[in-house]
Amino acid sequence: MNNKKPAFEKVSPGFGSSLLVRQHVKQAEKAAAFWHFHPELELVYVNKGQGKRHIGNHLSYFNNSQLLLIGSNLPHNGFTDRLTATGTETIVQFKSSFLGDDFLKIPEMTAISLLFDRAKKGILFKPDTKKIIGPKIEHLMNYDGLERVLSFLDILNHLANTDDYTLLNADGFAFEAEAQDSTKIDVIFKHVNKNFINHISLEEIADKVSMTVPAFCRYFKKATGKTFTQLVNEYRVVHATKLLNESQMSITDICFECGFNNFSHFNKQFNEITGKSASQYRKEIKLIIQ
Repeated sequence: MNNKKPAFEKVSPGFGSSLLVRQHVKQAEKAAAFWHFHPELELVYVNKGQGKRHIGNHLSYFNNSQLLLIGSNLPHNGFTDRLTATGTETIVQFKSSFLGDDFLKIPEMTAISLLFDRAKKGILFKPDTKKIIGPKIEHLMNYDGLERVLSFLDILNHLANTDDYTLLNADGFAFEAEAQDSTKIDVIFKHVNKNFINHISLEEIADKVSMTVPAFCRYFKKATGKTFTQLVNEYRVVHATKLLNESQMSITDICFECGFNNFSHFNKQFNEITGKSASQYRKEIKLIIQ
């Protein structure tokens, strides 16, 4: 596997610009969804699509649209598994000091400075804010120069002054790892992403990153704040939420389809990770869809 992308991503805005604004109208290749982090903050708006949110310790599934602000050095994966025909994903990447360090210190920037701080945990904005701000993010594509900066400041000001959001990582998860460390994390997450339906032994995963099992367990816990088994169970439960949402399969079949081989263990894990039972989850989804 020589095509591994480095997990530290270097973000380069266009010449004469302090913001990088990109728009994808095609679904990002699965291979392009890799575990990475960068010192820039990232504002992501998907208007019509679906996929897995994997940000720091947080793993969940979204259907239709989402608006996220991801803080500096907070590891995350690519987001859209699928964009609908009219779907676009717009991403703005910027340094917290994109207007200069001193500008961030002026009293009028206090709320925005606090927003950047909150973003270290990952912020998911709720529907009311998403409806107002999503189109404004898309319109950034039409501006350049100072006009783009002013329009972006307006967006940040709105996001900084709303309480219409959820924090994704209560305990925070900014990553100050060495670059070679994050390449290891990338290898681990890719392997889990591909194989979570099967049993993954600690020997197998430790071998992937050329470590002994005890060294791997220590390293993984320190890097992610959780055990490897917890991570695999989270992946399985996220996949279960996807199947509960998209398929007519019975909950028992979903349990085995996600890699659990024991129904009561599946129920216990599902409850612990989502805060509700699988049947309750499915009922709530049906209500939302109606």
